[in-house]
Amino acid sequence: MVIYNTLTRKKEEFQPVEDGKVKIYFCGMTLQESPHVGHMRAFIFADVMRRYFEYKGYEVTYIQNFTDIDDKVIEKSREEGRDYRVITQEFEREYMEVSDALNIKRPLLFPRATQHIKEIIELIQKLEQKGFAYAVGGDVYFRVRAFKDYGKLSWRNIDELISGARVEVDPKKKDPLDFALWKSAKEGEPCWESPWGKGRPGWHIECSAMSMHYLGETFDIHGGGNDLIFPHHENEIAQSEAATGKTFARYWVHNAMVNIKGDKMSKSLKNFVPVKELLQKYEPDVIRYFLVSSHYRSPID
Repeated sequence: MVIYNTLTRKKEEFQPVEDGKVKIYFCGMTLQESPHVGHMRAFIFADVMRRYFEYKGYEVTYIQNFTDIDDKVIEKSREEGRDYRVITQEFEREYMEVSDALNIKRPLLFPRATQHIKEIIELIQKLEQKGFAYAVGGDVYFRVRAFKDYGKLSWRNIDELISGARVEVDPKKKDPLDFALWKSAKEGEPCWESPWGKGRPGWHIECSAMSMHYLGETFDIHGGGNDLIFPHHENEIAQSEAATGKTFARYWVHNAMVNIKGDKMSKSLKNFVPVKELLQKYEPDVIRYFLVSSHYRSPID
């Protein structure tokens, strides 16, 4: 069996970490919007991949997270004047209904970031102890230049990132490329106790902590939409491998986007189609077939 690896940009013979077993972590929904066709293309791709491994006789452990705390969730909570937990529970229920309707097999687990604060804090502490992270006024940042392989997934070097990337302006950072592992508490935002004071985790560290907690420090396949390659998956590799000194995931798989007139389907562009609306017009198998009708690494328009 061969698999296309985003990390090497080659088709490679699949060699699992453990014979006869496949461990997969796939980045799931951020629970601040209704699942649209673009989201579900990723999860149907993951479902087909998982089913194929099972068909070939592998014992598959498939984990797909829910991001239930991040900047977007907090913004949604603030806009609607409702508790973030109520909002995330609503969108989680909607995702489950849509996913089940599309005959997507449920993962072994749907870990949520808020249920893994302990693991997240422990991972950040390990990075701090090894010199890959630093704390400033209750915030903790990852020291990007300390990780020599940064950019290996997206095939970018540091100079390209500095000149071309939109870098978040933050006077607390020692380097503009550094990214947040822990964010200090702001008034009215959800927060948790930590060694650096009350705060909440950054987006990237959540997936590193949850994937390694359930699948080990090195596992077989990590996946998601190709819009996650940089910075999310690049940062996951950096913080995970910096902490453990080991390969994080052996194979990286990414699906292309669903476009509307050439633009990525997204809430920000207001060009998205909620799946629950499509299900009122079309049979689930029709939607599923449409989303697998093109090669997974080619966009659908």
